[in-house]
Order: sequence, then C-alpha cells, then structure tokens
Amino acid sequence: MQKLDRDFFLQNSDDVAIKLLGKMMVINHSQNQQFKAIITETESYRGADPASHASSKMTSRNQAMFMSCGTIYVYLIYGMHYCLNFVCEAEGFPSAVLIRAVQVFEPNFLELDGPGRVCKNLKIDKSFNKTNIFIERKIEVFDVANKVKYLKLPRVGISKNKEALLRFKIIK
Repeated sequence: MQKLDRDFFLQNSDDVAIKLLGKMMVINHSQNQQFKAIITETESYRGADPASHASSKMTSRNQAMFMSCGTIYVYLIYGMHYCLNFVCEAEGFPSAVLIRAVQVFEPNFLELDGPGRVCKNLKIDKSFNKTNIFIERKIEVFDVANKVKYLKLPRVGISKNKEALLRFKIIK
C-alpha cells in the first residue's frame, strides 16, 4: 500500500479521475475517528469546461480549484449536500475530480452512491475545504493495487456539457 504523491495529482484531471478508481481514501477526524473507503465513481472538471465551477473566473466559492494539486475542494449543493473534490494539475489552472461514490469498509461496510451521501456518511464538511492532503492529511489517498474495469459515462446533475463522457464508474 503506497500513498499517492503530488505527481499523481499533477496529471490531467481526466486521467486522475480514472486512476482514482479502486484507490483507498482514509478520512481522519480529530475525534480519533477514521473511515476507510474505496473510490468507485468519479467525475472530472477542468479549465474552460462549461460544467466546471471555474469555467469563467475565480470566485470565493471556487478558489480551491485554483490552488495546488492535492487541495480538497468541498462545496454545498442544493443548500444541503456537501461534495468532495481533489484538485489536480498545476496551481493556477482550475481542475478537480469529484468523488461520486465509495465503498466504505471500515469501521463498517457501506456502499455510498452520490456525492452528498459520501460526504454526509464520511462526515466531510466545509472544514475540509482548502486543506491539502499532503499537509493537513485530513484525507489521505493510497494505491492498494486494485485493478479495475470501468465505464465512461455522461456526468450527472449538470446542465452544460452533459454529453461529455467524464464520469467514470467501476464495473462490479
């Protein structure tokens, strides 16, 4: 088991989204609570993609997308659900991978489908936003040598660039 490094996240977010499938996330909470989960579904958002929060310019909401790779970008949708993203590529270029689904195996087995369910059940909130997996280590990501097959699908819940096959899901 090897922790993913900066070079992994410096890659194009489309590639990172695919390569994150089957990787293990460890979520470390300050109350000595820890969750371990395998990433099973992702979506890629980068640069001028009209579906990206950062397609036009930097704002206070999307600022994390412009930060260094490994930065965590957490935002609220529908006023109630948090979504977890990992920033990719070079600092200053907006690029991130949304974690859509995971399979939790510690402390209990649980399949979480949908980014809101992922954050709710793993207790990921706005306090994770703009932290970095290489510095604060609230979340760590490991290669656990899982070889996976996956589907390329259209992204979900967006109104622009809907036909782009930038959602990646493990075939079970």
